[in-house]
Amino acid sequence: MPTVSSFPVIRHEIAGVPVSELASKFGTPTYVYDAAKIEERIRDLQQFDVVRYAQKACSNIAILDLCRRHGVVVDAVSAGEVHRAFKAGFAAHGTPHPVVYTSDIFDRDALELVVKHQLHVNCGSPDMIDQLGAVSPGHQITLRINPGFGHGHSQKTNTGGSSSKHGIWHEQVGECLARAKRYGVEVTGIHMHIGSGTDLEHLAQVCGAMEKTVLEVGRSVTTISAGGGLPVPYKESQTYVDLPVYYQLWDATRQRLQEKLGHKLTLELEPGRYLVAESGFLVTEVRAIKQSGENTFYLLDAGFNNLARPILYGSYHPMSLDVPESRSLSEVVVGGPLCESGDIFTQEEGGLVCRRKLPSAKVGDLLILEVAGAYGFVMASNYNSKPLAAEVLIQDGQPKLIRSRQTVDDLTRGEVIPA
Repeated sequence: MPTVSSFPVIRHEIAGVPVSELASKFGTPTYVYDAAKIEERIRDLQQFDVVRYAQKACSNIAILDLCRRHGVVVDAVSAGEVHRAFKAGFAAHGTPHPVVYTSDIFDRDALELVVKHQLHVNCGSPDMIDQLGAVSPGHQITLRINPGFGHGHSQKTNTGGSSSKHGIWHEQVGECLARAKRYGVEVTGIHMHIGSGTDLEHLAQVCGAMEKTVLEVGRSVTTISAGGGLPVPYKESQTYVDLPVYYQLWDATRQRLQEKLGHKLTLELEPGRYLVAESGFLVTEVRAIKQSGENTFYLLDAGFNNLARPILYGSYHPMSLDVPESRSLSEVVVGGPLCESGDIFTQEEGGLVCRRKLPSAKVGDLLILEVAGAYGFVMASNYNSKPLAAEVLIQDGQPKLIRSRQTVDDLTRGEVIPA
């Protein structure tokens, strides 16, 4: 199990490359990813039969290609993510399924794409079975089950229980089997994901719910998916899940089911955050320092248009500055440039503005938002007509541009003034 090291407040390098060099070459704000960290996290999970990356966490095709080359398959939650997977080199068919479409709905584009390429589908709503069966009889599917309870660091990331829109309610499994039979659709997998973050007490509950559901579906099931939600530490007080124990609980569930079903089951895991969060850094520049009453504000050239997690969930991200070691520490509020009061990186859920102990800064200093590889760039927007940041991947000490910075011309591309 990885150990949690303390997060630095002064950082001069990312994956061996000087922060100043990255900013000089690629500008700010820029997302920087450490390929070696992603590879390390993939190795952590090799006990599982299949590691299926939830690309919604970080979907740049260079990241997808890196995962593919290390034996990871992919999950897609939209037609756009399916196209990304194909562009990154994933095939439509293979064992295990290279691409699985997972959602609670089919929009028309997604359904057309799934049928055209005969992609495996992880259905999160009973209606999806009817819609797929009507145009693709005999299709094989997985059922994503909401077991009636959930878990998450925020109510917004809890994907189980009656308040969650995700998954098929556990009491509707029989109805779904009847719908599938009507179209000759075969249920070959069961997927259960209750939210981000995990603990072993909840995991035992999930394993029990998985056993009950698989036995209800029967011998057509060949794959069970433990879902995702594996945590990474954003604070020194947080820890990783005990991966050997996590695997043992799921493997024991698999073994019991194999004995009852009489055939082998494939055990999948669907990590997103775990593979990419720690690899990512958002490099920014301090553009203003000002006093408002008792608060000192460091204002950056990046805002929630670049990293939305703090304003959405009150999420904590470690921060560091590329400054001399001799700088003293002070408590400051860190915010962005947007015309929005909530554009604050140091806030808790509910919008409570907090201070962070950081080195004294000057205008022009570089500030790095860390553990930013998951749900960072993928949730970015053009709010306030801000161009999207560049993305850079560091491999073997070499930084490589994997997304060009958006231009101001890109902002209005596709917009038309009617005649």
